[in-house]
Amino acid sequence: MIEAASITAVMRALADPTRRAVFEQIVNADEITVVELTRASSVTQGAISQHLKALKQAGLVAERPEGRKVYYRAEPEGLEPLVHWMSHYGVFWRDRFANLRTLLKEIDP
Repeated sequence: MIEAASITAVMRALADPTRRAVFEQIVNADEITVVELTRASSVTQGAISQHLKALKQAGLVAERPEGRKVYYRAEPEGLEPLVHWMSHYGVFWRDRFANLRTLLKEIDP
């Protein structure tokens, strides 16, 4: 199974609704600056910077400095621990639903 620390970091980073909204903005842009992210949200530039720091630590975004600006882009590989975790439990639930379907057919043919 995937390392628990990486799953925890990704889940913790995406658990905050504002941070998730920032991440979605980054995903929908090729690259985006803090200023652009701040304009599109209802939080301060300092708060955006803190959210970006958490997303970066979780491996969900990468930054590219250019002069005085820093551009952020999504890192799809950062979601891998979450995808693996979900697919592991997806198999679990698919098996359970298949068993339930069989049981219901036996009860009410």
